[in-house]
Amino acid sequence: MSKRALKGLILSGGKGSRLRPFTYTGAKQLVPLANRPVLFYAIDQLVDAGVTELGIIVGDTGDQIRAAVGDGSRFGARVTYIQQDAPLGLAHAVMTAEGFIGDSSFVLFLGDNFLVGGIGKYVESFNTTCNAQILLTKVPDPREFGVAVVEHEQVTRLVEKPADFVSDLAVIGIYMFDPSIFEAAEKIKPSWRGELEITDAIQYLLDSGRTVRAATVDGTWIDTGKFDDLLKANEVVLATVSRRIAGELGEGAEVAGAVVVGKGSRIIRSRVTGPAIIGCDTTIEDAAIGPGTSIHDRCLVKNVDITRSIVMEDSILDSCDRPFRDSIIGRFVELHGGSSAYSVQLGDHSQGRLP
Repeated sequence: MSKRALKGLILSGGKGSRLRPFTYTGAKQLVPLANRPVLFYAIDQLVDAGVTELGIIVGDTGDQIRAAVGDGSRFGARVTYIQQDAPLGLAHAVMTAEGFIGDSSFVLFLGDNFLVGGIGKYVESFNTTCNAQILLTKVPDPREFGVAVVEHEQVTRLVEKPADFVSDLAVIGIYMFDPSIFEAAEKIKPSWRGELEITDAIQYLLDSGRTVRAATVDGTWIDTGKFDDLLKANEVVLATVSRRIAGELGEGAEVAGAVVVGKGSRIIRSRVTGPAIIGCDTTIEDAAIGPGTSIHDRCLVKNVDITRSIVMEDSILDSCDRPFRDSIIGRFVELHGGSSAYSVQLGDHSQGRLP
């Protein structure tokens, strides 16, 4: 039998409560890693795997997602937007997309998940011999995850946050299904959270005699739904960049290692140590930018020492006397003065003066 042509379904409708205050004003899938929204990496990986017919599930932040992604043509994809009326679970989102998916098989990709190395070989291994394939990764503490019990590459059962050890293989946010998942989603009942859980739908497939294959990923997987994980993912992406200077290195500028400086940006009397990325039309003046740092477009960073941090668009950091470490700073932030050591999370449009 020939292999199936897959569609892609990306979930971008969640509220992102773990990333507040940023997600009060923006979609969590648009938080940047190395100055690109995390959602873009999911789209890239699907397209690289040959999956170019994409549906994106959107919710309250749908207008932002549409504005960022457009029709998908610049990614080499064709995008259809699917409105989910309420965040009622992953299986509910799948049901919402049934009209788009039709009788095709598909890849379900959570829009805030990040996987190093892509999904090409996993898409290739998902063939006509199974009804579903779930991607797994080994974790040190299975009690924090939904885990799969696997025998000979076949999933036998799923256990949500097990109190006792049954498996160290956590289910990550990338799945492959044939249309039998729609039957499963319709048959299950809401969980205690009031949501239709994708794990319950997969368990239904198992209980009804369907075949669910397991594939353990060999690349780093990160769920970017928490601050620390965002910083980790940002470092992972920055580790892949190559030196590229499109902006101006002015008086006293020092650039060491893998550093990207975007068009229209200026580095003046400052040292930038890679891996790091400076966006477009940004000014770095009398500053020290350390490894693991991404500073987005149209920012001013002056008299600041900052390392392993994310600074989003249109923000100003000026004359902060002590260093920033492990910080995430939102859009349109203004931060002036200060003489202490800081680790901060500042949402969009914040203003402050440090003591």
